[in-house]
This record gives sequence, C-alpha cells and structure tokens, in this order.
Amino acid sequence: METTRNPLVGTVFETTLRGVRCVRLSVLTDETTSPERQREADDNAARALGIDFGEGDQLREAVDLDVSASKTSPFDRPELGKWLAHPDSFDALVWWRFDRAIRSMGHMYTLAEWAKKHRKVLVFAEGIGGGPPMVFDFRNPTDIMSDLMMMLFAFAAQVEAQSISDRVTGAMAAIRKMALRWRGSRPSYGYMPAPMPEDHGGVGWTLVQDPDAVKVILRIVKELFDGKTAAAVAVGLNEDRIPSPRDHWAIKKGRTTGGKPGGKTGLSKDAFNWNPAVITRMLKNPALLGWKMHKGKPVRDDQGNPVMATEFPIFTREEFDSIGALLDSRSIDNTDRKDTDALLLRVIHCASCGGRMYLNKQESKKNQHPTYKCNAHARGDRCDKPASIRGDWTDDYVTAEFLRLVGPIETRTVIEIPGYDPEPELLATLNEFTEHQEQKGRQKSKHAAAEWQRRADALDNRIAELETREKIEPRREATPTGRTFADEWAGKDTAGRRSMLVEAGVRLEVRRGTPGGWRKLDTRRVDFTMRGELNAVVDELAALADVTAAETDPAKEAPTIPGHTLRVAETDAPTATEPEHTPEPETVLV
Repeated sequence: METTRNPLVGTVFETTLRGVRCVRLSVLTDETTSPERQREADDNAARALGIDFGEGDQLREAVDLDVSASKTSPFDRPELGKWLAHPDSFDALVWWRFDRAIRSMGHMYTLAEWAKKHRKVLVFAEGIGGGPPMVFDFRNPTDIMSDLMMMLFAFAAQVEAQSISDRVTGAMAAIRKMALRWRGSRPSYGYMPAPMPEDHGGVGWTLVQDPDAVKVILRIVKELFDGKTAAAVAVGLNEDRIPSPRDHWAIKKGRTTGGKPGGKTGLSKDAFNWNPAVITRMLKNPALLGWKMHKGKPVRDDQGNPVMATEFPIFTREEFDSIGALLDSRSIDNTDRKDTDALLLRVIHCASCGGRMYLNKQESKKNQHPTYKCNAHARGDRCDKPASIRGDWTDDYVTAEFLRLVGPIETRTVIEIPGYDPEPELLATLNEFTEHQEQKGRQKSKHAAAEWQRRADALDNRIAELETREKIEPRREATPTGRTFADEWAGKDTAGRRSMLVEAGVRLEVRRGTPGGWRKLDTRRVDFTMRGELNAVVDELAALADVTAAETDPAKEAPTIPGHTLRVAETDAPTATEPEHTPEPETVLV
C-alpha cells in the first residue's frame, strides 16, 4: 500500500517496482547534454519512490533520440514502443518531464487507456515549474483522479507544443529571408553548415561547400558530359560505395545510414543507393546555385532576386543551365541498358514501318541464332512487312562498315564551354508569377493584400531584369587524344560500342528477306547510314581518297553517285547459296 494516491504529492511505494527509464529528445546535436540530464532526474525520482531500473544487461531503459513527441506516438517510438509491446516485463514508466512523454491529448489518452488495461504506473520526475514528482497510478481501475489529471496536463502540453510550433515557424520564416543565414535542418547535398563569417555579422550559421560532396557532384557531371547516362553513373557510384545524399548527411552527423524509404512505410534498408532520379533531382535543384529554396520554390527578396544561402555557390548559372540541358536531352530513351547484349539496340530499324527492332534470343528453341525482329505489335502499331534478320550477321556487318568509315579517324576530347541563357529562369519566374496571380483578390485583410502585392511586385521586377539579359551561346573545344575510333572500339564492351554507334548517328534499316538457305547476310536487304558529326570527317577522307586515286590512275576512277561522296561498290559473283541472278550495284550512304 502507498502512503498516498494524490499525483501532485510525493508517493513512496512499499514494494519495489520494476521501472523503465524513458529518455526522449526531438533534435540531437553533438553538444547536447539533455539525455544525461534526463537520466539523472529519472534516477533521483526512482530512488525517492522505490522504483528500480535494473543494471548491466538487465537495465530497463528506452532511449529515443531525434524523435518528436508531437508527431510520434509513444507506441511508434523505436525503443519505448518495444517496452510497451511487452507490458509484463515492468511495472512503471519514468520520464523527466511531461513533455518528454507526450505533447498530444490523443497520444496521452491512448497511453492512459493502455496503462489502465495493464495496471501500470506513470511517473514524471519533475512536476509543473520543477515541482515534486507527479505519479499517476493506474493499478486501481476505480480511481478516476489519475485520468482527470492526465487529461488536464495533456491539454496543457498540447497547447505548449502548438505555441512552440508557432514560434519556430515564425522564426524560420524570418531567417529564411536573411541572406546567407542557415536555419538548420539538413542542407542540400553539396553544402555543410559553418559559423557565419565576421564579414557578415558573425551571428548564426551559414552554408559552405562540402568538399566530399562537391567532389562527387563534379565526378557525376564529368561522367554525364563524357557520355554516360544517369543510370550508368548511379551504378558506378554504388559500386564504389559512395554514400547517397541521405546517407552522406547521416554519416556527417554520426548517425546510422539507411532507414525506411518514404518514412514509416516499406522495408528498412541498411543504406540508400544512388539512382537516376536522385542524380537528376540533385542536379536540377537550384540550391546548387546557392539559392534558398522553400517548398520547391526560390525564396526571393523584395526585388524578386533569389536569396542566397551561401557565399560560395557550387555552380554558376551558365554551368547549371548546361547540366540541365544535358539532362533534358536525355530525359527520353536514355537508359544505358546493361541487361542486354544487343549491339544494335536503337540502331537497327524496320524499313517498312521505321520502328526499332529488338533482339530475340529464342532461348526456347535449340540451334537457333538470336534474331533482330520488328516490334511493331508491341507498340500497338501495324507493320505491313515486318522484318527479321540474324543477329550475329548484322552485328558483324555494322561493325565492319562503321570501322571502315571511321576506324582510322582520331578521337577527340570535347570540352563544353557553357554559355548563358536567361530563358530557363525567366520561364520559371513567369510561372511562379502566374501562380501568384491566381491568388489575387482572395486576401481578406489589408496586411495580407499588401504582402500579396509586395511579392507580385518583386516577381515582376525580377522578370523585367531577366528580360534585359542577353543570351550567350555555348561553345565546344576539341582536343585530339592520339587514339583512333578503332582503338576505342577495341577497348569497349557491348554497351560502350552501342553508345559509339548511337552517338555517331548510325542507322541500319532492314527489309524483309527472300526464302532460301542463306549462309551469310544478303546485303541488299540493309541500308547503312550515318548522320552524326563524324559524317563531315568521313566525307573529307573519301574526297581525299578520290583525289589520290585519280592522281595515281585516272583511268580506274570509279563512277560517283550524285549527291554522295562514296563510290558504287561492285558486287562479287553470286555464291552457290545465293539467287541465280546478278544483283544491282549496292549503294552505301553516309
């Protein structure tokens, strides 16, 4: 029996109770001492009341750090939730103060119902204003005093939580407008917090470049401009075990990587991987320009200019736009397929419908070679004469033609010198202005109307300023590598060779074949063309070859095809497996 059941007065239990020491913290920083302070208060209250927490391996403790009481029910907290799921293993829960347990009447009602059902004692080491411990004993179901007091204190805690939330929201809104001032939370990938320099007041924190993250960003950009897709870049980052943006911040803060994708749903994972969406979203985030962002939109000053979050942005506007343009150019059909050995994917097309042909390995049939087939039916289209052709023959033919034309040509490293186009920011700001205009006239107060007008004027000013800026065209600088296309081809895998063909603008059109026991490719069925930048170089080499041939032996000069630089290739006599007629000369267009 206790000496009293009044929760506002000290209680001493005659029988020692098995207690769980509860520690909770909303935001964990390296400097905080709150967890130890909570433990000390809990221990003092437990000794005074006759509650034992155990020790060593038998210590009963629930420590939940970086957990909000306003947003997370006691039953959903990682450590406390485990204890609540096994009520037979303890008699009492002890917190430092009421707000360490709950900040919601709904959560407190649920906790109180649970305590009544399982006959538990809830203890708060410090009462209102730092007073004596508050004890709510739910072991007697007929005692309604504990219920009443719990609800009153829960109401007060919820009101306090709302007040805190309002104050924090107001403070964050004010800091958001301050140039270079960091408001806290996780910064955009590429930046890290640092004390505000004395040159800018020395008050608070700002953002500076994170060398580790910037190194990764520059690697990603280089690989993209070298021709890799976002998918291929992500694969390389994951293979090299480079932490993703989310895990990078966790490591910086000394926390565990991974978690549940999307919050509380889904299976937990040890780490988050890079993927094309993460890379694209990161590189298209105006935070790389040093801009402050709020709900996906730039924070602007009274003149409509973006408010800067850092003195040292990672990219200039020109660089940012160049990267965005590159990503946009690959936004459709840019998958670097690693799961196929089809050399001619995106290269080979059906001559009848113009659609792509895909490699069919025919694994269910024995002694059958992989075949490229027209895939019109899969696209929902109709093809009057769908073509199919043996895969290895076609691969060999395209390889031979490509290397014949460009193999001796020296490759070049191309450096993109970004220009500047004000249009992307102009259009984005104009869209923001249009959305803002839709709210016109909905303001009920003069202050709200004035704030609406202030933002409208700021956006208008920014649009007017952007309209005065001139566009600067980007340029490219090429440097010889000393290696030929044949050298590059020999050193690449199937995916790399496929990229070379696609970048060069190679296209192979295939017509339907004729019945017969063909033992090699009937070249009359295919048209090889190349429409990329290499075409001009090939033309020059062909013209030079023509001049050399004419100077050496003009009588042997082959007839030319009007409008084309290559010669008509005389075909050999038909083999025994080919039709018994002489085909027309074959034309190869470049």
